Amino acid sequence: MLEAYLPILIFLTVSTGLGVVLMALGFVLGHFTTTSDDPGGHADREKKSPYECGFEAFEDTRMKFDVRYYLVAILFIIFDLEIAFLFPWGVVLGRIGVFGFVAMVLFLTVLVIGFIYEWKKGALEWE
Repeated sequence: MLEAYLPILIFLTVSTGLGVVLMALGFVLGHFTTTSDDPGGHADREKKSPYECGFEAFEDTRMKFDVRYYLVAILFIIFDLEIAFLFPWGVVLGRIGVFGFVAMVLFLTVLVIGFIYEWKKGALEWE
């Protein structure tokens, strides 16, 4: 019975070993950067520039930020999940018949109504 778990043990051992080796290589071969502006540090203006979040990364942590970025991100995730539900539905559409088709049409209708509501409210407008 324990032989059935041998592939799982091998997989866990190899994946853990690979993770440790890759982290060690990154630690040994990587360049360390400092966040200070001292001449010996490698942190330049480009590394300190805002990245994907829209506000400075090295300022006060209690600063005000624009909530619209997070609103658009959440809306993207919600409507992106719609596609995740369409793939399995498309695979089994022949087996679930008319009931499955109607259920998916209702699901998509609710999502489209939500999308139109968010569009009319201006949640997708950046400026």
